[in-house]
Amino acid sequence: MTTTVTLLDYGSGNLRSAERALSRAGADVTVTADFEVACNAAGLAVPGVGAFAACMQGLRRVRGPEIIGRRLAGGRPVLGICVGHQVLFEMGVEHGVETAGCGEWPGTVELLDAHVLPHSGWNTVDAPAESRMFAGTGDERFYFVHSYAARRWELVTDGRTRAPTVSWATHESDRFVAAVENGPLWATQFHPEKSGDAGAVLLSNWVKSL
Repeated sequence: MTTTVTLLDYGSGNLRSAERALSRAGADVTVTADFEVACNAAGLAVPGVGAFAACMQGLRRVRGPEIIGRRLAGGRPVLGICVGHQVLFEMGVEHGVETAGCGEWPGTVELLDAHVLPHSGWNTVDAPAESRMFAGTGDERFYFVHSYAARRWELVTDGRTRAPTVSWATHESDRFVAAVENGPLWATQFHPEKSGDAGAVLLSNWVKSL
């Protein structure tokens, strides 16, 4: 049986590359902004490139935060990619302007503390051994293009729920959140669809989890 995945089209993101990569991972992919289709697919992928504020504006236009919130409330999987990962946090700050995010996680996306920006190219990820997302990727590198990131992880669990699995990367000496697995919500700061064989394995892990 083919797994259905909706790639949310809200005016941001490398949709065609993501569509091809998810199809190769075994998903039947629909690119759409349709509310019901996005809510009911087995998996929802939320890409994103560019500015945090512009992405949030586009998401609100298609009721993206509501779609994400409704899916997660029902335990239905969501995958955020690049700025689609960043907007899951509470706040983004770019050029001194604060923009509210989807608020699925506390914390702020902010400018990396580095001499060379953007952080562009291949980098390793420090993933915990228990990560389902990175299973089978070994010590492979992933492709990043960004100047902003969540530089702290601020979600504190109460001990009654499973703690999220948080993976990290470092640009120059600045450590930032590279990926998160939080129940049905997975997200990556890097682009798995541009990350060669390692990215293909990661996307296959997600599709198989649906």
